[in-house]
Amino acid sequence: MTIRQSILKFLYPLITLFSGLLKNGTQTNSEKIVPNSSFYSLAATLNNGEIFSFDSLKGYKVIIVNTASDCGYTAQYSQLEELYQLHKEILKIIAFPANDFKDQEKGNDDDIASFCKKNYGVSFLLMQKTKVVGSEQNDVFKWLSNKNINGWCNQQPEWNFCKYLIDENGVLLNYFAPTVSPLSKKIVGLITTSH
Repeated sequence: MTIRQSILKFLYPLITLFSGLLKNGTQTNSEKIVPNSSFYSLAATLNNGEIFSFDSLKGYKVIIVNTASDCGYTAQYSQLEELYQLHKEILKIIAFPANDFKDQEKGNDDDIASFCKKNYGVSFLLMQKTKVVGSEQNDVFKWLSNKNINGWCNQQPEWNFCKYLIDENGVLLNYFAPTVSPLSKKIVGLITTSH
């Protein structure tokens, strides 16, 4: 961990407190709108180069999060891991490292995997470094941020560590801004509630 990463990890509670006062950052599919295109038809490339089919996620709640190693929210890796360990029988977490915001993910896939494992004990799914916004946005984030595909949500990631919650039937339930902790009562409640 670099000095900058250590400082950001130390400051994370203050960053979260301050940013949480400024913005709620939650969007909800209150009408339970079913997607126009199946979540389970998606696939992505794992950090090790293997293709991962989302068809294997049927029956699980899923959190998809865009991540970066040099962000004020990087300490959320530990919260995501804690959430995963507490609920891995019903929950899958998929991290998509991206360098879309202020050059905060400079490493290659090996560097990122090593950083996540060594500093945060990450054992949930880690995908290859990708684009989550813009013209080169990957297909998963196109699905997550286009209401013509997912049924209701047009919210692209606004920064690193935006979280999307999909239910066990492949319906996008919520968007959470980086300011929302993965261990918030709202997220934990949605994961542990049957639909």
